Amino acid sequence: MNWRMGAAAAAMIMVLCPAGAASFGYLHPVEVRGLFGESDDEKAARLKAEQRENDQDAGIAELRQRIGDLEQALRQSTGQNETLAHQIQELAQRIDRQQKDFDYKLCTLAAQQLGAGTAPDNSGNSLPCDPNQAVAALVAPGGGKSGAAGTRPGPAGGGTLGTLAAGQPAAQSASKGQYDEAMNLLARARYDEARAAFRAFADANPKDPLAPQAVYWVGNIAFVQKDYAAAAVAFAEQIKKYPTNPQGAESMLKLGQSLLAMGEKEKGCVTLGAIKGKYKQAPATILSQAASARVKCPKD
Repeated sequence: MNWRMGAAAAAMIMVLCPAGAASFGYLHPVEVRGLFGESDDEKAARLKAEQRENDQDAGIAELRQRIGDLEQALRQSTGQNETLAHQIQELAQRIDRQQKDFDYKLCTLAAQQLGAGTAPDNSGNSLPCDPNQAVAALVAPGGGKSGAAGTRPGPAGGGTLGTLAAGQPAAQSASKGQYDEAMNLLARARYDEARAAFRAFADANPKDPLAPQAVYWVGNIAFVQKDYAAAAVAFAEQIKKYPTNPQGAESMLKLGQSLLAMGEKEKGCVTLGAIKGKYKQAPATILSQAASARVKCPKD
């Protein structure tokens, strides 16, 4: 319809302007549209094309945003994974150090119990013995030298579990198998089980020659586990029930240290100060540790 109108307009121009018609010549329908604007169909097609282009632009923008979000999430996840991997590595290294420390203490104890003149040197990377053989030597019947002094290893990083007194009773006990089982648990670093086993032995055999030693181990394990209340109870029990036990001075030292750790400063200071008077033959190392612990105590 519109091209007909254009043609009619061109004819009118030729009628009205015959001279100009020759110069205009024949007008193509496209040229006519330029004079009278686009048709409705053309306008609809153009708008549709523009809408499609806008939709495409919006889709592209949304896709870019989603890609950006995914990249950000991936960066965060990568960072978290790297942090977790670092923490796992640190934990593995810590466990490895603790295991090596414990194995070394086992070797040291085995050397002392079996009568070695000096403790093995820990300056190198290799262990001075096979830890499994050390455990076997320690828990074997009659293992170690009678009356030898030594130390039991404590939880890694928690120090040692006291001393084996030279005057420790000979193994003349009908219940020694139960006691040895507790020592076996201690040697294998199963501290909670060892503590319970020593407690059970002491409760079931209060008059057994090994009962004082069992109570001592209950206190020592609790002490290195920082369960100071339980440690204080065990050390006080040993001092009261077995006043002639060779480890009385050390038990009294650790009783005082436990009381101080619990915030019982006055009681702890009094206990530490009474060691020398109660135990005339207390080792110099015990007295030295007591003096160091009493640094913050009031002057006598």
